[in-house]
Amino acid sequence: MLDVRGLSKSYDTAGGALDVLRDVSFALAAGDSIAVLGPSGSGKSTLLGLCAGLDRPTAGSVRLAGVDLATQGEDALARLRNEKVGFVFQSFQLLPTLTALENVMVPLELRGESAAPQATRLLAQVGLADRQDHYPVQLSGGEQQRVAIARAFINQPRLLFADEPTGNLDGVTAEVVRELLFDIHADAGASLVLVTHDESLAARTGRILRLAAGSVVGEDEPNP
Repeated sequence: MLDVRGLSKSYDTAGGALDVLRDVSFALAAGDSIAVLGPSGSGKSTLLGLCAGLDRPTAGSVRLAGVDLATQGEDALARLRNEKVGFVFQSFQLLPTLTALENVMVPLELRGESAAPQATRLLAQVGLADRQDHYPVQLSGGEQQRVAIARAFINQPRLLFADEPTGNLDGVTAEVVRELLFDIHADAGASLVLVTHDESLAARTGRILRLAAGSVVGEDEPNP
């Protein structure tokens, strides 16, 4: 589902090249999960952005669902993400002028497809059947993240990227969202790439890729 080979990313600065990511390689099979674990500034979010085709690498390659991202233009990458990928971000990234239901519907509506029945079902699945007409400002942080999870799964993605999905939530709410994320991930059979600095959250995945200063410093065996 995801094949990353020799991925590097650097930026030109006044002081010379700044290496953010160095020679990262890993593969993820359909239905499997991996956590990218490391402290702030280790390159985790940069790696996720490159894997999702949101940015271009300085070196190396990414194949997503069999597609070499380097061969795709921006429009093709956008279509690939809309058809194959779901995203859950730390900051939720809901559209403030849309209701919860409308936010969940967005990925399918961008494809010109009817979305209301699926969106209603997913909001019920995440426990928000009675909040579908509320706007993000009327929802708690945990409720907003549950809307974001529903939105991530409406296009039946083959691959889910989650970037610090519980980072802005208190402990109790984070645990609720954590369980919901992994339950729906398992039900959908999607592959999962989880970016986190939380050891306990990373331990829920099948493998852990450890990053420090932009380089892989270890990879844990799959959970038994």
